[in-house]
Amino acid sequence: MAKVEAGMEGMVDMYLFETTTLIDQLDEILLRTEQANEFTEDDINEVFRIMHTVKGSSAMMGFENLQKLAHKGEDMFFIIREDPSKMKDIGFVYDLVFQMSDLFKAEIEEIRNNPDYEGTDFSDMIAKLEDGARILKGELDEAEAGANEAAASGKASSAVSAGENQSVIRVFFEQDCKMENLRAFLLLSRLKESFDIIDWFPKDVENNAESGALIQEDGFLITLNKADVEEAVKIVEQSLNVDTYEIVKDEKEEAAPAAQAASAPEAEKSAESKPAPAETKKESAPVKKEAPAAAAAAAAKKQEKQQSAQQQVSGGGKQSLISVNLQKLDQLHDIVGEIITTESMVVSNPELEGLKLESFQKAARELRKLTDELQDSVMSIRMVPLVGPFQKMHRIVRDMKQKLGKNVELVIEGEDTEVDKSIVDNLNDPLMHLVRNCMDHGIEEDVNERIEHGKPEKGTIRLSATSSAGEVIITVSDDGGGIDTDRVLQKAEDAGLLTKPASEYSEREINNMIMLPGFSTNTEVTEYSGRGVGMDVVKKNIEKSGGSIFVESKRYEGSSFIIKIPLTLAIIAGMEVRVGDIIFTVPTSAIKQSFKITSNQVIYDTQGNEMIMMRGECYPILKLFQKFNLKTDITDFEEGILILVEADGKSVCLFADKLIGEQQVVVKPFPAYLSRYNLKAEGLSGCSIMGDGSISLIIDVNNIIDKQ
Repeated sequence: MAKVEAGMEGMVDMYLFETTTLIDQLDEILLRTEQANEFTEDDINEVFRIMHTVKGSSAMMGFENLQKLAHKGEDMFFIIREDPSKMKDIGFVYDLVFQMSDLFKAEIEEIRNNPDYEGTDFSDMIAKLEDGARILKGELDEAEAGANEAAASGKASSAVSAGENQSVIRVFFEQDCKMENLRAFLLLSRLKESFDIIDWFPKDVENNAESGALIQEDGFLITLNKADVEEAVKIVEQSLNVDTYEIVKDEKEEAAPAAQAASAPEAEKSAESKPAPAETKKESAPVKKEAPAAAAAAAAKKQEKQQSAQQQVSGGGKQSLISVNLQKLDQLHDIVGEIITTESMVVSNPELEGLKLESFQKAARELRKLTDELQDSVMSIRMVPLVGPFQKMHRIVRDMKQKLGKNVELVIEGEDTEVDKSIVDNLNDPLMHLVRNCMDHGIEEDVNERIEHGKPEKGTIRLSATSSAGEVIITVSDDGGGIDTDRVLQKAEDAGLLTKPASEYSEREINNMIMLPGFSTNTEVTEYSGRGVGMDVVKKNIEKSGGSIFVESKRYEGSSFIIKIPLTLAIIAGMEVRVGDIIFTVPTSAIKQSFKITSNQVIYDTQGNEMIMMRGECYPILKLFQKFNLKTDITDFEEGILILVEADGKSVCLFADKLIGEQQVVVKPFPAYLSRYNLKAEGLSGCSIMGDGSISLIIDVNNIIDKQ
């Protein structure tokens, strides 16, 4: 059954979070090892652990299809763990596990979005993984068949062997307890948490109910290090439904290696003479006196290693982590926003104007300090590094390298840069489209073309992030052939996308045409491009996050896509300006300077538009009262003030009545009934409540410049 079992609904979110994290870790390990062409023992063990954990948690949640899928992947890496040399020059293992990873991700999204989830049949993929395991086994197929035959004939003791300094514990469960295979699986899981389990039999206790009959007859056998036996026995004794147990191999057998050939018949004979239920557990498991001391020493050593590892991770001290539902963080953030608004309403109350209230002002300053600290704390909680979406790009580059036959390296820089969680979630699609565009359009098809222009045969795609002045700058670049501006301009003209004569477009404007809806330079639709929707989606998603994107390119040297996004969307630092009776808020991150001028400093272009010359550059002037059709008595430049703002490398001077001051404002979206007016395109991104209860309109600098 794949549907969520009754009573387990509350655990689904935790399962989805943990499984997604583990699958991402799996992808990261495989990508790193494939690139380095080295699969270490630690890597193999880590992959095996991930598979095993996903299998167990999926079984617990009742997702049998995902449990079986993970189990088959675990089987392959069990074979590799036994003989790591099998991993050399076997590329099909990577392909199979990546396919399995994709299925897991798709199924997790289905579980998350479909309340009536019933599960997907993964029979084909499971068959592929089983074939992969057979390939890895090679000549061991006959030995495997022999082991299965031994299991069928009931010779369980010969299926598990113990080497030097190893012992085998045989466990019998109470009669009529039912589901012996699952009880054996639970016991095995408990032992694995504390000890290195070398082998066990039957092997398929977690998914084969028929193995319960074999356990009833011959017991469940577990092979582990001799030093761990004493402590393992304590866990066996504490486990439910355990009737009796015995140590199959002890030190006497170890001292007589010549008799090992006869040990299997002896073990079989021991199995036939199963200990009577009346015997106590301790009587049926005799151990030598020195074992407790050795086991205690081994346990102490393990504990010391674990503590040392924890200290290394936490920098010498303890660090506790807790997963919190994002909706609760959103609620907390909204409350903090309301507190900031209320604090502003109290401190800026018009009734207090002109009053000398020293104690009140002191308390107000202390309140402002505390609210600022509270805001910073809540914002830091929501901040997450970009390493997640950045690392996912390795997989895209890897798959496209194989399908396009291009030799490309992905270089990541600044992945530790932190951004608000809501913005990070909106970055996955844009980054995916940009990286795919660099792979498909940017990097040259012909290696000789790269060599002719003095570039290495291997292409490079660079993904970097830096933070500056309240925003994050993400750059996706390649060292490919760059943008052919003549071809782009011709394509845009043929598609009817030009709004002015072709000769009037600058190189920068032509480069940014690839962001237009329906634009594509490909003549054929392929798996990766040709539909003219990818780059348009990129721009829309980034603007949805309050950001902007522009393109820089140099022919035969490469292209760069530069994204600027705010650190957060909810609370911003803004400069309040007045225009008539209306208050506007301009984000301080976009302001370069504010200044007053005289009328004789204003110059005019050929079309009569007003401009101002500063430091050798001309900037257009945008009168806000004209832009938004507002009534004001301040229409002369000498009476008002100019605010120079910049976005996407373009600048404009906003003319307002006066500056009021800087203020932290809580961004509120416009009511839904105003959405039909497309206020964002007109240069307004939202609103905020002022201290006196009035509304301030927040200016969207990107769009107000584009409309200029």
